[in-house]
Amino acid sequence: MGKSVLKIQRSEAGEIKKLLNTNDAYVVGVRLYLVYLVALGHSSRRLSELHSISFKQITNWVHRFEKEGIEGLKDKKGRGRRSGLSEEQLERIKELVIKETPLNHGYQSEKWTGPLLIQWIKREYGLVYQKAQIYNLLAKVGIIFEKKLGLISKV
Repeated sequence: MGKSVLKIQRSEAGEIKKLLNTNDAYVVGVRLYLVYLVALGHSSRRLSELHSISFKQITNWVHRFEKEGIEGLKDKKGRGRRSGLSEEQLERIKELVIKETPLNHGYQSEKWTGPLLIQWIKREYGLVYQKAQIYNLLAKVGIIFEKKLGLISKV
């Protein structure tokens, strides 16, 4: 009889990876480990293939580490594209999710979901968000989506 393979049933691999990516110490640790491997002489192109991270990103981390030390491996505030939504609009979305139901806005659902919010934002503000972006936007206003329970709750 062969050995049994250990399986995770509580979460899918993608959900676990999201948890890892929200842990700043882990993120910096992985980046530092990749810089360490480059320092040992490993090819950044090969590391890119093994870890599914772009070659350019690994190169950037090495250069930032050379210039700033471990601080260079931390994410800096203000990077990325600015939100197309104002602070007032973000607050309106938060209130919408917490206090109102999609039924009040013509949707056939009692609970808000990412795709419903994407539709609502497009209708109300003319902005198009992707599915992954909507969950980042919600986190920004203090709301998380609990996929298994199918609801959005206040943090």
